[in-house]
Amino acid sequence: MKIFIGLVLTLLVQKVAFADSTVPAPSPKDTTYAAQKTIDDLNDVAYGLYLNAPDSARAIAEKALLLAEKSKYEAGIGRSFLNIGHVYWSQSYYAMALVFLNKALINLPKEKPLLLADCYELRGRTYAELGNYKDALNNLLIAEKYAGDNKDELAEVHSERSYTYMLLKDYDRAISEANQSLALNKISKDYKNTAVIYGRLGSIYLYTKNYKAALAYSDTAYQMSQKVGNNRLRAKTLVGYATIYNLLHSYDKAIPYAKQGAALADSIGVMDAISTAYREMVTSYEQKGDLKQAMVYQKKYIAIKDMLNSFYRSKNSELIQSYFELDNRLDAIASFERNAKQIKAKMQFQRIIIISLSLSLLAVLTLLLITYHFYRQKKDLNDELNKKHDALLEHKKLIEAQTENLQMISKIKDKLLAVIGHDLRTPLANLRNMVEMFEADYISADEIHWLMKDINPLVKSAELTLSNLMEWAGSQIKGQSINSTRLDIFLLGVEMEQTFNHALHRKNIEFLNQATAGQSVMADENHIKVVLRNLISNAIKFTDAKGTIKLNSAYKENKVIISIQDTGKGMTADEISKLFYPQTHFSQPGTLGEQGTGIGLLLCKELVELNGGKMWINSKPGKGSTFFFSLPLNAEYA
Repeated sequence: MKIFIGLVLTLLVQKVAFADSTVPAPSPKDTTYAAQKTIDDLNDVAYGLYLNAPDSARAIAEKALLLAEKSKYEAGIGRSFLNIGHVYWSQSYYAMALVFLNKALINLPKEKPLLLADCYELRGRTYAELGNYKDALNNLLIAEKYAGDNKDELAEVHSERSYTYMLLKDYDRAISEANQSLALNKISKDYKNTAVIYGRLGSIYLYTKNYKAALAYSDTAYQMSQKVGNNRLRAKTLVGYATIYNLLHSYDKAIPYAKQGAALADSIGVMDAISTAYREMVTSYEQKGDLKQAMVYQKKYIAIKDMLNSFYRSKNSELIQSYFELDNRLDAIASFERNAKQIKAKMQFQRIIIISLSLSLLAVLTLLLITYHFYRQKKDLNDELNKKHDALLEHKKLIEAQTENLQMISKIKDKLLAVIGHDLRTPLANLRNMVEMFEADYISADEIHWLMKDINPLVKSAELTLSNLMEWAGSQIKGQSINSTRLDIFLLGVEMEQTFNHALHRKNIEFLNQATAGQSVMADENHIKVVLRNLISNAIKFTDAKGTIKLNSAYKENKVIISIQDTGKGMTADEISKLFYPQTHFSQPGTLGEQGTGIGLLLCKELVELNGGKMWINSKPGKGSTFFFSLPLNAEYA
């Protein structure tokens, strides 16, 4: 079975290499900036996830690949393939990783040398894992050329070269390469890779039977793994301790380390570390003469080996299926583009016929229009007099309506100025009192520090009030214009979470960004940010400590419905009916006494409607509130 799977994967590699070598790389000229940014953002997310959540990272990278193929974004296609290669390498599916790394090299542009360096470096590591050390070293040499003077990439190249030489048992070169990587990592202060290199040196000295040095480097790797949060390295280091102490015949020391390593490896799913830990415990108990315990761990060792063999057999079949599904989707996109070209050619021919017929018809119509023109001249003179009379009446009505509107705005202005004066007076008075008390030495700098944390939400609330007023005043005086672009609500949610991070932590509120990543809407980015800031600020304001705020998005009838849901105190139906009208809008204090003008929701409604959407609310007292608004879906997803 293993031989058959290996042959299938080899054929897949050859198929990809042949297919991609005969098809010219797509041109990025038709790709818009917004589409490229969406694809790059998806690839950034995938790269950040591939070590901790590889399956999720692969799904996101595949989505980026399909978008890049549609947009003919060459760099996006190459980077998507590279990310999928990273995922399969991290899961130890090395043959499948090479399939996608080869496709990445075909599509990555030459003006992206660091991406090319990353791709060749990962190919080198993958060949080393497969035992093909010659190709591994050749790829690492190419990676070093593309890395240029970039210290981070050079450190990675030296690190993987050290690993390859260690597998070749050329320990002197392995140590030399590891030390070079270590020196570069220290310059760039890359502590995560520094920890890995110390672990590498521990393994090398273990193989050379220099147990004292192996323990020293392992100690450093273990300490650094705790600081940088690398549980995988920490688990492998604990198991490494067990191996060293078994070789030193200190079996009582080896057993606790093996147990700790197995437990940690089991918690994060590092299966090879678990099996190694069981093997070391079998050795320890056998040497101590405790055959009963040795038999227990021997059974566990055999069980986990059998489980891994079964898992890899099923996973290889799944990987082959997944590859063909992705390949079919890419073929479908290519087929669609070919059909689109044929349809375009037919439409061009039809357009020529229509233009010819239109010109003929235009000549006939011209003769008719000349005749009709003289008839209309007399009638137009009478119509013009009637229109001027009607225009005077309309102008009079407009002046009356504008007068009434100005009177209403003047009343709203008086109310807002009173609220603004109150909102700004409180933080300014607090700041003034703090300064006077500090100058009089009544309070210390540390006390000022803590007081500033308490006053910060008041200042931010006043800042949001001023921002809303400026936006609203601009819309009332000169109207609003829109500049629609493709927006990813998920990414805007990430930005909002960072913006309100302090306020969320202050009230211990959980923010859940459940918007669909990569689903775009067409709207003005500044307008939608103003809407999200106001709705999330209100949700925080009226939600008690330990509450929850959720950002969701859903597709419905060629629109995306975005919602902000909170577990706050809610509103009555009568209160909801007053929110969106200038004459009746109101504001209530938040759960910590936060104040506002109530103008934010008026502004939100105006901006949503300006961008072609609608806004509505569901709320019950004590049950929280959900604010909904709709936006047009990006045409690519319609």
